[in-house]
Amino acid sequence: MPADLLRQIFGFDDFREGQQEIVQAVAHGRDVLAIMPTGGGKSLCYQLPALMREGVTVVISPLIALMRDQVRALREAGVAAGALTSGNTEAETDDVFAAIRDGALKILYMAPERLASGGTLPLLRRAGVTAIAVDEAHCVSQWGHDFRPDYLRIGELKQTLGVPLSAFTATADAETRAEIVTRLFGGTAPVTFLRGFDRPNIHLAFQPKDGPRRQIMEFVAARPGQSGIVYCGSRAKTETLATALNAAGHSALHYHGGMDPEARREAEGRFQREDGLIVAATVAFGMGIDKPDIRWVAHADLPKSIEAYYQEIGRAGRDGEPAETLTLYGPDDIRMRRAQIDEGLAENDRKGADHTRLNALLGLAEATSCRRVMLLAYFGDTAEPCGNCDLCQNPPRLFDATKPVQMALSAMLRTGEWFGAGHIIDVLTGNETDKIRQRGHDRLPTWGVGTNWSRPQWQAIIRQMMGRDLCRPDPSRHGALHITDAAHPILRGETQVTLREDSIRRAKPAFTPKMQVSEEDAPLLSALKAKRRALAEAQRVPAYVIFPDRTLQEMAERRPKTLDDMARINGVGAKKLESYGTAFLEVIAGEAAPMHPQRRALAGRPAGTLFDRLAETQQRLARGQDGTEKPLSCSTSQLRRIAETRPASRDAMSRLLDEARLDRFADAFLDDIASL
Repeated sequence: MPADLLRQIFGFDDFREGQQEIVQAVAHGRDVLAIMPTGGGKSLCYQLPALMREGVTVVISPLIALMRDQVRALREAGVAAGALTSGNTEAETDDVFAAIRDGALKILYMAPERLASGGTLPLLRRAGVTAIAVDEAHCVSQWGHDFRPDYLRIGELKQTLGVPLSAFTATADAETRAEIVTRLFGGTAPVTFLRGFDRPNIHLAFQPKDGPRRQIMEFVAARPGQSGIVYCGSRAKTETLATALNAAGHSALHYHGGMDPEARREAEGRFQREDGLIVAATVAFGMGIDKPDIRWVAHADLPKSIEAYYQEIGRAGRDGEPAETLTLYGPDDIRMRRAQIDEGLAENDRKGADHTRLNALLGLAEATSCRRVMLLAYFGDTAEPCGNCDLCQNPPRLFDATKPVQMALSAMLRTGEWFGAGHIIDVLTGNETDKIRQRGHDRLPTWGVGTNWSRPQWQAIIRQMMGRDLCRPDPSRHGALHITDAAHPILRGETQVTLREDSIRRAKPAFTPKMQVSEEDAPLLSALKAKRRALAEAQRVPAYVIFPDRTLQEMAERRPKTLDDMARINGVGAKKLESYGTAFLEVIAGEAAPMHPQRRALAGRPAGTLFDRLAETQQRLARGQDGTEKPLSCSTSQLRRIAETRPASRDAMSRLLDEARLDRFADAFLDDIASL
């Protein structure tokens, strides 16, 4: 049954890796925690079980845009879904209440904030809720980077309704996972699926800032016509960068939390509907954007943590096709992120944890070998070198940094671990400042011992030391660097350390963008996208709701000639075949022959071939064997039932046909069934 629904409703022949076991556990009423990579198909893992069970599944999801998009996509696939959000019109809310009242709803989306309303629990009881699904479950955790207090009510809702709960997220380290279990499942361990964090289709790349505007513009120029996001550290930068992109001939807009709500909705809508649009945005943009064909994500400024980085780049390539990332970073970014942590209101242990998370991101930026190995190791995964990151493709030059690292660690210790990187570098390079003289640090044994390295080189060395967790900022000492246990063997000369030679020279691109299809198929793909856009604009829905890029690429490559061929394309379910199959077939093969709705329901299935054989036999015998008898035929509904049930005997056939049709067609129909 799950496989049948997967094909019939969603149009997929097979589950993605890891989906089937999760679907079965959720469908069987188990409590489930699933950590799956972005683009790994999390939503299907609660949508499909909702169709397999009685009653309504309520989905708690964090952003209105995400819920509205998923409801649109489900309705396009023929699923009775609705959402109760603050963005609803009165008519939309009335429709949802009517569907609940009539018992016609299968999936109900709502924001966690709605759980604070006194009327929500009685509503869910009347709706007949039999399961709860929680999307972006890391929001329940104080350690999660998108903490939402209203998520804390979900565990109470589960207990009150007495129904199973499934929780899904893409980014949850061990601390976050433990808190999810406590908050949502009451400490009782759910069935946990840790499906890995790897997104092998995403190319990872970092560059030190060296004219960051130019670096971003060159990156975008090398990828014409592709949808992408440029994340910026400030609202002002989103506006200036979008202006520069438009001036350079790219279609771009900006997005940030300070915009008017209507302008933000318009920006989100355009990005979802239009191919090749670029958004320069703050991190306020993204979690609610369910667009599978974003081809790249660039960071014009360093993200705030490795979890934030991973979630933000995870918005690219959700369709599984090749996608690219570029992250720029520099000393100013690091100072800004440190200040945000230190100036926050969190307790010192939380600040320390946030500095450690930022250190992990710096370690990734300054990595000496495969970035994917280091990234996955942070989340507890192991991997072999990927061949799909800038360091695998262009290994960096390394040097034995044991001596300068020992110097830096010694300077930190001799200054009492009370100072930040700037003061430590002044000591090492012999830069006599007022602070140095006042504290007598010009008389330390480490004074001026590092003059063989320039200030930028020392900055790079200390960045890499923090990335290796050899030193950390101490929130209780206003970000002063203190050494960690891992540094002591290096100080004692027991362990060597190898670092990258940091260069601020202009970086050369190390990755050639891949075309979505072959050069031969590119014009057809463009025509299919034009048809998709026209249909999407007419219905005012995102383009991918019609078909995702991956489905159009398969159409362009396989070039189906009939609706049966079209039904075998991944992503073309029965409802979408009925709604759009003929329109896209006409783009590919010209005018398509009409097909009866009863036959179209069997498209792409063995029963469809049998239906055609039965129809031919019926036509041949319409006037009997000798062509002289009274005309007689079966209805298309009868032919469909025979094709689907494949009766194996005349007796079984008699339950589908009356006596006259049984005498005329039964033996020949049984021969057709046996031959296929």
